[in-house]
Amino acid sequence: MSKQKVNCAKGTREAGLYHAVLSASGSRRWLNCTPSARLELEFENTTSEAAREGTAAHALCEHKLKKFLKKRSKRPVSDYNSDEMEECTDAYAEFVMEQYEEAKKSCKDPVILIEQKLDFSCYVPEGFGTGDCIIISDDKLHIIDFKYGQGILVEAEHNPQMMLYALGALEIYDALYDIKEVSMTIFQPRRENISTWTIPIEELKAWAEEELKPKAQMAYDGDGEYLPGEWCTFCKVAVKCRARAEEKMKLARLEFKMPPLLTDAEIEEVLTILPDLTKWANEITAYATEAAIHHGKEWNGFKVVEGRSNRKYRDELLVAEAAREHGYTDIYRQTLIPMTEMQKLMGKSVFEEILGELIYKPPGKPTLVPNTDKRPAMNITNAENEFDKIVED
Repeated sequence: MSKQKVNCAKGTREAGLYHAVLSASGSRRWLNCTPSARLELEFENTTSEAAREGTAAHALCEHKLKKFLKKRSKRPVSDYNSDEMEECTDAYAEFVMEQYEEAKKSCKDPVILIEQKLDFSCYVPEGFGTGDCIIISDDKLHIIDFKYGQGILVEAEHNPQMMLYALGALEIYDALYDIKEVSMTIFQPRRENISTWTIPIEELKAWAEEELKPKAQMAYDGDGEYLPGEWCTFCKVAVKCRARAEEKMKLARLEFKMPPLLTDAEIEEVLTILPDLTKWANEITAYATEAAIHHGKEWNGFKVVEGRSNRKYRDELLVAEAAREHGYTDIYRQTLIPMTEMQKLMGKSVFEEILGELIYKPPGKPTLVPNTDKRPAMNITNAENEFDKIVED
């Protein structure tokens, strides 16, 4: 069967030298709110602590995979290294190698690529990105993406970032292999989330031509309507976006009765709205506070004051000496070192052997969450003993 190949190479730029107007990571946002991409260019690029931590984790993942594959690699050094990061990156590397070994069962010589530069500019103007791991085995293409963040659960199904990476990988390998389906996996260890979705190549390309391509062109040109939604989370414009503010203010103007007088349906509606409304309010507060403290912005009706603080010893050694001189000797507490430090001190296997039976994990505090949360529902058997019964007059 002959293949029609679209050349994406024209106009490609190096990721390290150029920030794409339409990034793969922001694709859910600009596909839904097309003019936001151009508006974001008016705001300065900033990197959060979480983003820097994620970059460090990705570098460690790359190193460990290369070591598994017997490729030369120098272990990256980072201020963010921790026991948790070691465990998460170990788990990722082991998962990828499991997928690679699985691919060998149906393919004599599968190809595995690490941190592969991908070009999908035939669908998205100047579109490029980097795939964490790609495995090609005859008629199957598998994209694996490592997510170190734990704030938002990331799903693979209809994930546009993953679909863009798949299109970029197909641009390289579709002519060499008779690829029929693409699997996309999100590996998010700090949320205990491994999400995989598979789509036939025809459906992926149909989405690219019918939905992605026209919307990407609109976004690149700055056309379309502003549309607030869950994709606003990492938008640089979110705090000052008028469309988003108008939507939130509509919610804020709702006049709710006292909770006991609401129907169950009304309470459920409020529970659905509150997290997003609260998050937006906190973002506005953080923005206004930062502007006032660091840029001298004056807001009518508000002022900057010194927050509450706790007393501290100026010099603990001098404090101890002064206390002893006056006859006070019982001034220190002795506690065990934290569990992660203990495990690092002993080593994981010795720690399990010596202390395994002395370690337990208490149940977490009951929390009300949407049904979309992946944690299993608790079996609440003594609810009446734990909570006051709500009785309508």
